[in-house]
Amino acid sequence: MITLDSSALYALTDRKDRSHARLRRALSADGGPYLIPSAILAEIGYMIESRLGTKALLAFVGDLDAGYAVHHSPAGWARVVQLIRRYADLPLGFADAAVVECAERHGGRVMTLDSHFGIVAREGQITVLPE
Repeated sequence: MITLDSSALYALTDRKDRSHARLRRALSADGGPYLIPSAILAEIGYMIESRLGTKALLAFVGDLDAGYAVHHSPAGWARVVQLIRRYADLPLGFADAAVVECAERHGGRVMTLDSHFGIVAREGQITVLPE
């Protein structure tokens, strides 16, 4: 299982993004399932709609049923709070902490383009993709 961060989801949606092909290859090599934490849906929805438009947003939402599993874990909120506190000096806010919590619960692999996930990965709970 791979947990997807907003940066990876955006790059996968935007075919003109410089990381699009690399991320697409990494997903194709894995086979899934691909998890999206429910806590990042509004963030990625806003990014796609504001930068790529309504047509791209509709395509993304349509793909939610076809290719992704949306993850929601109320039991994980305590871990999200713990991560936000632990990494208060990083830009690891609510959305990113939810991504880390989801990955920890489901195999530890996170697809992201955000470099601060590498700092979290050094503590051994997650692995950042693409490698």
